[in-house]
Amino acid sequence: MAKYGEGDKRWIVEERADGTNVHNWHWAETDCLEWSRNLFSNLLSGLTILDGEGNLFIKTKKVDKVEGEAYVNIRKGKIIPGYEISVSISWEGEARDSDGKSLLKVEGSVEIPYISDENADEDPELRVTVKEDGPVGRRLKEAMLNRGKPVILEKVRIYVQSMAKGGPAKEDLETKKVAPKSQTAATAKTEAAGPAVEKKESKKESKQGFKTISLTERFSCRARDMYEILMDDNRWKGFTQSYAKISKEVGGEFSIFDGSVTGINVELQEGKLIVQRWRFGSWPDGIHSTVKLVLDEPEPGVTVIKLTHTDVPEEDRYGNATVVENTERGWRDLIFHKIRAVFGFGL
Repeated sequence: MAKYGEGDKRWIVEERADGTNVHNWHWAETDCLEWSRNLFSNLLSGLTILDGEGNLFIKTKKVDKVEGEAYVNIRKGKIIPGYEISVSISWEGEARDSDGKSLLKVEGSVEIPYISDENADEDPELRVTVKEDGPVGRRLKEAMLNRGKPVILEKVRIYVQSMAKGGPAKEDLETKKVAPKSQTAATAKTEAAGPAVEKKESKKESKQGFKTISLTERFSCRARDMYEILMDDNRWKGFTQSYAKISKEVGGEFSIFDGSVTGINVELQEGKLIVQRWRFGSWPDGIHSTVKLVLDEPEPGVTVIKLTHTDVPEEDRYGNATVVENTERGWRDLIFHKIRAVFGFGL
């Protein structure tokens, strides 16, 4: 038995130079409130909600407040998030007449009073207010609620998923990991084998962590009309309700979904083919994917689109492992279904 005042080293978790939490035995807690403020600010500031539909223009301005508590505990390698926070967002809107003349400009706020880990599988409540309570002001408020709610809730889900993955604590864990002896030995063998072996291993690793999305969609429209929707600024805005700037030239750049997706045109055949390099702002630096859209018109007025989206990373820069799922859902819900709501199904 150890003497009084002397710890038995078998039961002491010492600070180690390599930063390793031995066996992850004790709790490691990370305060995530400031990190949460920064993430919400990035996710919710400057979002275009309406850009001319019904002569209404609405966008979020900035995140005014993120209050409450947010932390991540790690116990034996298990991530246990905890948060109870409220978020306040300012927004602005404008209504114009058919000639483009401003009828009214308003400001308001969106309150999300309770975002909690206990209700992580449920969408939180949103409260929209506007300073101008006249008929036009109420119209802008309703538009903000109806069109802005799904956009804002999607951003909140990104936060919830990020916390479930460990938030900033995940990055700390990764930097503290120490390669096991077997890995170190394998690395030494690779180095001894020379460049040819290293090149083979590198090629193998480059295939990991990426997925391919394949979809086939059918529409009641001409192929040339579908091509124009996907390659024209104003039509993209009208169908997706998001800001877009799209070049129609090979090598030209584009920015869609309010700048959250950017890229360049690789190959274009009007009414037949669109090949682009896509990058989401939430992806790790240097990661680009390839989008290929083949448009076929088997009969007049019926267009079939075959989408192949390759090199989609499995995780974003925040450690969320839902990138592929969210990207596929984005194609279906935010692009194809919005277009289908106008043109309908090809039968």
